[in-house]
Amino acid sequence: MSEAELIAGCQRAESKAQKVLYEQYASKMYGVCLRYLKNDMDAEEALLNGFMKVYQNIDRFEAKGSFEGWVRRIMVNEALAFLRKKEPLHLAIEDSHIQVAGANGADHDLAEGELMELLHTLPAGYRAVFNLYAIEGYSHKEIADMLGINEGTSKSQLSKARAMLQRRLEGQSAIAV
Repeated sequence: MSEAELIAGCQRAESKAQKVLYEQYASKMYGVCLRYLKNDMDAEEALLNGFMKVYQNIDRFEAKGSFEGWVRRIMVNEALAFLRKKEPLHLAIEDSHIQVAGANGADHDLAEGELMELLHTLPAGYRAVFNLYAIEGYSHKEIADMLGINEGTSKSQLSKARAMLQRRLEGQSAIAV
């Protein structure tokens, strides 16, 4: 089934097309949700809610854009909404100063699971901004609009997230040596 046929079938609310769509994208979109949420159950709930929104709003998809990108954006928004309900984002700029790690910049070869564990150690606000910027590729303006914060806060949260991840990576290096 081509992407156009799949979309048309979902627009007609055909269960076969909806099932194919789910099977085609569920694994990848589950990974997206899991980057924002700390546990499997929450990620699965956000994934299912996200697919419901995809099915309900598929008429709004414009064929000139990437369908997978459209689905991904819905999943990101759903994960963020779930995160807001479950875990306060604490996106206000903090007074504490975080030292940026030294110039020795560790070169790490992390497995995906190790990266996920490290991301889950970040506070919710740092994790959300880091995911949106570094992984999803949103601009600080887009992140600010999505999270209801200003661009400066987005930049600050990203900087703090990077510094925190770098310190943790250097701590792992010290343990491994």
